[in-house]
Amino acid sequence: MTHRNTRIVTAWTRWQLTTSTLLCCSTLVATPLSVNAEETQDQEEKGEYRLAPIIVDAKALADDDANSTVAKELWVGGKVATSLLDTPASVTVITEKEIAQRNANNTEEVLQYTPGILTDYYGTDDRNDYFKIRGFQATTYRDGLTLGSMRGVREDAYAYERVEVLRGANSTLFGAADPGGSVNFVSKRPKFDSFGQGYLTYGSFDHIEAGIDVGDMLNEDETLAYRFTGKIKESEREYDYSKDDDQLVMGGLTWEPTAYTSATLILDYLKQDNTPNSGGYPLDREYDRSRFYGEPDFNKHNVERSSVTGQISHDFDNGLVLRGNLRYSDLTDDFGYVYLYDYKGRPGTEVDRYYFGTDSAADELIGNVMLQYDARFDRIDSSTLVGIEYRDASSESSTFYDTTTRIDLANPVYTGAPANLNYQLGNDQDYKTKSVFLQQNLSFYEKYIVTVGVRNDAMDLSNTDLSGFTEADDFSETSFRGALTYKVSDQVSTYISWVESVAPPTIGVEPERGEQIELGAKYAPANMNAIFSAALYDLTKKDVTIAVVQPSGIIEQETLGETRVRGLDLEAKAELSDQLSLIGGYSYMDSEVVRGTTRSAIEGNDFVAAPEHTASLWSYYSLPDMGMSFGLGARYVGVYYFDAANLSDSNAATLFDAAFSYQITKAADLSINVRNLFDEQHVVGSGTADYYNPGREAMATLSYNW
Repeated sequence: MTHRNTRIVTAWTRWQLTTSTLLCCSTLVATPLSVNAEETQDQEEKGEYRLAPIIVDAKALADDDANSTVAKELWVGGKVATSLLDTPASVTVITEKEIAQRNANNTEEVLQYTPGILTDYYGTDDRNDYFKIRGFQATTYRDGLTLGSMRGVREDAYAYERVEVLRGANSTLFGAADPGGSVNFVSKRPKFDSFGQGYLTYGSFDHIEAGIDVGDMLNEDETLAYRFTGKIKESEREYDYSKDDDQLVMGGLTWEPTAYTSATLILDYLKQDNTPNSGGYPLDREYDRSRFYGEPDFNKHNVERSSVTGQISHDFDNGLVLRGNLRYSDLTDDFGYVYLYDYKGRPGTEVDRYYFGTDSAADELIGNVMLQYDARFDRIDSSTLVGIEYRDASSESSTFYDTTTRIDLANPVYTGAPANLNYQLGNDQDYKTKSVFLQQNLSFYEKYIVTVGVRNDAMDLSNTDLSGFTEADDFSETSFRGALTYKVSDQVSTYISWVESVAPPTIGVEPERGEQIELGAKYAPANMNAIFSAALYDLTKKDVTIAVVQPSGIIEQETLGETRVRGLDLEAKAELSDQLSLIGGYSYMDSEVVRGTTRSAIEGNDFVAAPEHTASLWSYYSLPDMGMSFGLGARYVGVYYFDAANLSDSNAATLFDAAFSYQITKAADLSINVRNLFDEQHVVGSGTADYYNPGREAMATLSYNW
């Protein structure tokens, strides 16, 4: 047995003796404790250890995101597996294998088959990843630390091992966050294994892409490992005068001198040179997606982001574990675009246009230190975690917008970039947060799990505008969480939870607070690699603000008051056999503005971009003897409103996706993916212009693994 495997077995034996219990959904960032399947099975047969309900089972510890579409554990900011079955929340994990099957490149594509989520509701507006969870904007994290001011980047799926979705996010886990839910991106990390993959892709809109992902150990005693991931893409989008170019470089080192100590360093750089949008499409009829109504010399979006992340963990071998995480990021995000300002009943073929853009830079330092203590008292297992977190984020931005030349739809003539930019807003912002949190899990008689948490976030905000005027504010917000899980059997668990949230505040405005009650059940059959879940929830949010288009064309935030959404989420992920896997989901949402106004009363109205019904199904079937695999998926999105007044709405639509893979040799594969197979076109967002869903896109990828 190698030194590496000896250290793993030693660590696992030590965990048996201390009966370590892990916090469900904690904000840990730690080092993976992986046990190979053969060793785990031997230990199970010998009965060498007892597992408390809080702890993940052996199968979960052996889970490999590259080889399964069904995750059994939840990391949520950490690398210590926590049982998905016993987590008292509605959770989805999109593994690396599922991402590869569907050839998902950005966050919207990764999340398209996740219940409770609406993606891509601005269509050809490609500045950001647009998605909502349970009717609210989602808060995003990377390895458990908020992306915060780094949010403007469209995340690249190739940088991540998995993507985790926690519906009904609460601030006791992450701090200031919207109540609908959270998305956590888990970075690719070094493995104590030798592996490699390289690929080439060609597809629609002159899409050319190449990538590599390699790793190995660096010394003979197997205590140091590295990983390098890189990608370059040159492409256009489906409309004229467009660009969609990306570069990703990421490297990592992990040092594990003993079975009890680990340190990881990750450096990454992401560059995007894109077109932010087509300018939108006129409101009078349906237009071809290839049409472009912006300005070729002005519709640009350039993003660069660099990050350095450090993660350490030390187990004192007495039930006490210390963890620390630190990340520094800097970002430049500059864009400008000309867009249509149309209206219903417009005479003639000439349409007004506006220009809009920002020049911005941001940097962020965020870190936490956590101490976890696990113990057993007769038939009670206890896991306690206390921690502190600090965040210092600053940004500088200049915003410009104004009217520009009109355009004739019958004979478009481009006039170039605006001669003089009219800067309307300039802000130097600083956002400091100091947090302290406590999480406690108690497992009674291997049947009941009580989860409680409390967190206080002390936030200091300041803003300096173009004139040099500075305003500041400070907030101290405390949030609570409580949940009870009942294990009906080793395969079935039920839970009830109550959680609070507080959204990131704005100077001079009362913070938006959310509250949710949820009932759920989960089933993980013993004779199948599968998990099924159902959740009923009632979610409210107070002091809500939304973006409203003013008569001048300017978009401003306006306070609504109080909103409420009640609903049901159903999900199934199953590998029915070695050949067939299924992923299915359904969501029902009943959203309502309980109290609020924009320019008119909107009490009783539905949320914007919150369909009552959504459903999806993805199936993947393999024929190993023939070296072929086939995938087919369907995504249904029901009707939803485009505006707070509920005056215009979308059409219900179903889109289909397909995949085919052929194994050329043992190491080489050819895969073909088609998104929106039948080229369905409909309006997904509408205001001063219409925005369509993405059209049909086909990609062929040749990959080689070693």
